[in-house]
Amino acid sequence: MSADTLAAHLATGTTTVCRAWTVVRRDGVTLGFTDHDDGLSFDGVEFSASAGMSARAVEQTTGLAADNTEAVGLLSDPSINEDDIRAGLFDGARVESWLVNWAKPEERRLIFRGALGEIERAGGSFRAELRGLSDLLNRPMGRTFQRGCSAVLGDTACGVDVSDPVYSVALDLVRIERGSELWLAGGEAYAEGWFARGLVSVLDGAGIGARGPVKRDRLIAGQRVIEMWSFLSAGLAPGDRVQLVAGCDKSAEACRDKFSNALNFRGFPDVPGEDWLISYPVSAGINDGGSRRS
Repeated sequence: MSADTLAAHLATGTTTVCRAWTVVRRDGVTLGFTDHDDGLSFDGVEFSASAGMSARAVEQTTGLAADNTEAVGLLSDPSINEDDIRAGLFDGARVESWLVNWAKPEERRLIFRGALGEIERAGGSFRAELRGLSDLLNRPMGRTFQRGCSAVLGDTACGVDVSDPVYSVALDLVRIERGSELWLAGGEAYAEGWFARGLVSVLDGAGIGARGPVKRDRLIAGQRVIEMWSFLSAGLAPGDRVQLVAGCDKSAEACRDKFSNALNFRGFPDVPGEDWLISYPVSAGINDGGSRRS
C-alpha cells in the first residue's frame, strides 16, 4: 500500500480512483463495498460493486471534534438486509473508508475510520451515521452518582458469574410469535420474571451470535415465554438453542437478595431524590438532621 504513489497518480489529472468501505459487524462478519462499477479485492476483503452502500464527504476538523459522515444505500445487496439491521447486527459496526486506484488497488489511502452510529430505515433503503474515532472521547468517564447500580451484570465491576446455572440457562426455541416473542421449552425451575431485563443470546442456527434485551418473562403451560424489546434475528428458527441470562433492575435490593452481591453494588441508594430537594420542614416530622433511613 502506498499513499505516495496514489498522490502521484492523482497529480496526473487523469485518474482511475474509487471509494471502498469495509464494515465489520457486531458478530464479526466483514463486508466490503465500492462505488466502482466492478469489484475490488485487497487485504483479503472482496469489495462488492453493488448498490449496497455509498457515502457522502467526510466532515473533518482539527482538534478533538468528532469526524462525521453519512452512509446511504439500498437494501438490495444480499449482505445487507432489513432483518439484520433490525436485529442490531450493524449497531456500532467498525467502518473503514478508502480512496483506491481501481487499476492498481495497492495504491490506496485510508480516509476514514470509525463506527456506525444511528441507522434509519425507510422505503427499502437505509441511512447510517458514521462516527469518527474521536467520538469515543465524548463518552462519560468516572463514577455516576445515582441510586441504581452503574455496573453491567457480569462485568468486572459487578463480579457476578453469569455462567452460573443459577443465573443462566440454555433452552430450545419452540416457536416465535409477533417477531419478538420467543416460546422456549422448559425453564420451569426459574421463577416467573427471573429473566426480565436480562439478555437472550442465540447459540446456534442461522442467527448465531444475535443477542437482545428481555422485556418480559412469563411461564405458560410449562413453556418459557420471553418477550423481547426488539426483533432479535431474521435467521432464528424453531429448534435453535438460545441462552437466557437473569435480569437485574439495578436496585440495591436485587443486588443483595437475587445475586448475593451487595458488596459490589455500584449505586448510591441513599442519594436524596427530587422530592427531598423541594421538601420543607414541617412540625409533624422529625427535623433533627439524623438519618432518613430507619
